[in-house]
Amino acid sequence: MRHATRATSALYAAAGSLVLSTLVAAPAGSASATPSPTTLSPGTVPETLGSALAAGRAAAAGIDWKACPAVEDLPESVRCGTVTVPLDYARPDGRQIRLTVSRIAARGKKSERQGSFVFNPGGPGGNGMYFPLVGMMPEWKRIGAAYDLVGYAPRGVGRSAPISCQDPKQFAKAPTQSPTHPSASYKMERIAQAKSYAAGCAKNLGIAHYTSLNNARDLDVLRAALGERKLTYMGASYGTYIGAVYAQLFPSHVRRMVFDSAVNPDPQQIWYTNNLEQSAAFERRWADFRAWVAKHDKTYGLGTTPEEVLRSYEKVRAELAHEPAGKKVGPGQLQSAYLQAGYYDDYWPMRALALSEYLKGNPKPLIGQAAPPSEGLAENENGNAVYTAVECNDAPWPTDFRVWDHDNTALAKTAPFETWDNAWMNLPCAYWSAPRQRPVDVRVGPGRLPSTLILAAERDAATPYTGARELNRRLAGSVLVTEKNAGTHGIGGGANACVNGHLDAYVLEGRVPEERSATCAAHAEPTPLR
Repeated sequence: MRHATRATSALYAAAGSLVLSTLVAAPAGSASATPSPTTLSPGTVPETLGSALAAGRAAAAGIDWKACPAVEDLPESVRCGTVTVPLDYARPDGRQIRLTVSRIAARGKKSERQGSFVFNPGGPGGNGMYFPLVGMMPEWKRIGAAYDLVGYAPRGVGRSAPISCQDPKQFAKAPTQSPTHPSASYKMERIAQAKSYAAGCAKNLGIAHYTSLNNARDLDVLRAALGERKLTYMGASYGTYIGAVYAQLFPSHVRRMVFDSAVNPDPQQIWYTNNLEQSAAFERRWADFRAWVAKHDKTYGLGTTPEEVLRSYEKVRAELAHEPAGKKVGPGQLQSAYLQAGYYDDYWPMRALALSEYLKGNPKPLIGQAAPPSEGLAENENGNAVYTAVECNDAPWPTDFRVWDHDNTALAKTAPFETWDNAWMNLPCAYWSAPRQRPVDVRVGPGRLPSTLILAAERDAATPYTGARELNRRLAGSVLVTEKNAGTHGIGGGANACVNGHLDAYVLEGRVPEERSATCAAHAEPTPLR
């Protein structure tokens, strides 16, 4: 499942290099330390040298900031540019691709400014070009005064050498089914679809080079192009994994780094096991949503217990299987819409209202929230293509469907809500033709990194809390800030003032809690919507 995130809930509700002195002269202000090849995966020494060359070129070229193209749909206050990176870092003089970058300059006094703050929103496949706009939000005002806010589209995303694996209209077809306990014939149908999707991905030139390792190398080239000796970065969700790999490859290039809703970086977890644990965690978060709805039965009338709310949901699901709402919303679209309630609790009121109204004979709210959008089809398919390429390339996956069948059938007995849909999304990786990598073993010992900040909600489903704790163990000097008894995915700059206080203190002053960890009470639950 995509590790999608929002820079803040409010934003989305309204609308992650070294220049080797022995190879090339280091430009003024560049970093000079060399990452040890012994810390990298086998076969990465050529890529290390290639990333050094690419960063040197980028530092010399800089970024030509201009008005953003209309296709980006960004206001005039945002400036755009491009950064050139090699498709294959082992062949730095080979095919080059261009990454799109966006920026709003720091709004504060010259004496307040601290350079560039780069953000990656996750995915894989998330597009961060919108990110500079968060500077107009109160929660980001202080950071926006001190830093140039920089967003970018990672390789493969948007206009950054985009890839596609399927006709976007076919990808978005609706209505669809979504059985929690699929039949043998349905499994065969999905296997065929997965094989077809993997074959479509394989048609993209250079598909094997869309990886987390290359995303981290691209990030260092971006750092150099911005004219920064060291990187100040915030990654959310999958963006934390890019940051973790970056910290492993380029520890001396880290100035400040925030990991918001951390992916578990244990090589044994990447990515098959992480997705199984994600499905189990979504079952818990789905129960949290139903408990909240039950607590507000006077408003919604869906049941006074989580079990009764589930029966209401299953009744809607069964009716949609028989007669899709508006000929567009079947069980698959229903499940996709209510999965969002597992990511963000600010969806809870509108999702509860849609169920309630449907059962009263008014399907319009449900159609409005769950029907596939008529616009942005290519963008959605592109994001899924990048997700698939990166996760399939990053690590070995089971290639025998019997393994998938055994594991997901067992898990679905206790976690039926998301298990099989998550499996179907990732199943193309079983039939992937490109070479697989050995996942990076992220481990940075004492003294190699400055303090880094990890933010995590205790009941996050998309990136379960165990991932934040594992990253905390693997990065010496990292500090974990936990939002207790909360489950929103992506908490920095969001609804919790305590979390934002820690974020500001670290990003603006480099301060972390003295006890090297901290907790924040959960933000307020959403107010029922009627």
